[in-house]
Amino acid sequence: MRRFFKVKDKNDKSSNNSEATKNTVDHRDFQVRDLYKKGVNYMSNDKLNDAIRNFELALRLDPKFVDAWIKKGYAHFHSGDYSFAISSFDMALDIDPGNHEAWNLKGLAYYKMNNYVKAIECCTKALDANPSDGLVWYNYACYLTLDGKVNDGMEALKRAIEIDISHAKKAVRDRDFENARAEEGFMRIFEVVVLESLRQGYEYVGKIVWATGMDKQDVEDALFRLSMKGLVIIKEKKSYLGKEVTYELSRDISDKFGETKRSGFLKSKEYLAPVQEIRDIIEILDKSIESVKNGDVLQTIDSFEQLTSPAKHGNTMIEQFFDQHRDLRLYQIRLRDQGQEYLDSHKSELTNLLEDIIEKVRSGPLSRTI
Repeated sequence: MRRFFKVKDKNDKSSNNSEATKNTVDHRDFQVRDLYKKGVNYMSNDKLNDAIRNFELALRLDPKFVDAWIKKGYAHFHSGDYSFAISSFDMALDIDPGNHEAWNLKGLAYYKMNNYVKAIECCTKALDANPSDGLVWYNYACYLTLDGKVNDGMEALKRAIEIDISHAKKAVRDRDFENARAEEGFMRIFEVVVLESLRQGYEYVGKIVWATGMDKQDVEDALFRLSMKGLVIIKEKKSYLGKEVTYELSRDISDKFGETKRSGFLKSKEYLAPVQEIRDIIEILDKSIESVKNGDVLQTIDSFEQLTSPAKHGNTMIEQFFDQHRDLRLYQIRLRDQGQEYLDSHKSELTNLLEDIIEKVRSGPLSRTI
């Protein structure tokens, strides 16, 4: 009996040690998270030195805490200490080589140091890890253009806009694209932004300048090109102040994409796309499902292009089915990047997505009349 109790005492001691170790680990994890959260709060209040100090304390307890390395680097970045920022991002990447956020931020640091070659390399790594990040594509476009690779920069900018059309509005104000402004591809971006402004009911040059932040001359040049293409109508009328010039979409464009008519300061009326276009969208979605099931990657990409491109049904999808348009853009990019292999391994996923989109399109307010 005495030996039995001795064995039991020994087991109890081992159990207690295990429990103590667990409590120590839990307490350390709590301290790490608490220090990290404090660092994030200091960053949001622009107290960067305090933020860095808390991230460093968290990293002493857990040197493999990737998020803390990234946030520490970002705090150094905002302090203008770009070399320290890059060192922190490198530490994060040593632990997680495929972290696209760390690669992107490292590229930004090199951009601030005017080292566009290194910035481009970092963006390439970030896009290898996540080709669906529109902001990284936008940054990539900036770096390529600044490095003199204007054509490649325009292709990257096009990808960014395909993922998120708001990048078009940002690009026309961005001085990083100064040496691309005369390029045909960039002029088309001006035109896209102006067309969207007209569609939203901003019919005067001054209103478009106010809504987009574009230079007046760029707006006027874009309107002139659009009028020459027959996409915009120029209207003139006399007023007490002289000649008044307004612009509106041509009837073909207005009928295809719909537009907003404004009356007064905030009042507006939305003109939805016609029923026929909704029928066309549903037909394309049906064909997309068929091409996915047949493993036809080129036909699938082409169908997605018809649904996402502003020149086709993209504007209608954005206005009435925004979330579905975003999902289609992301899958379109992945199909372009990975091709047949991606389609073959994601058939059921893509089919489910398309069927879900058809259901939501059919349940839309305009579709109920079909």
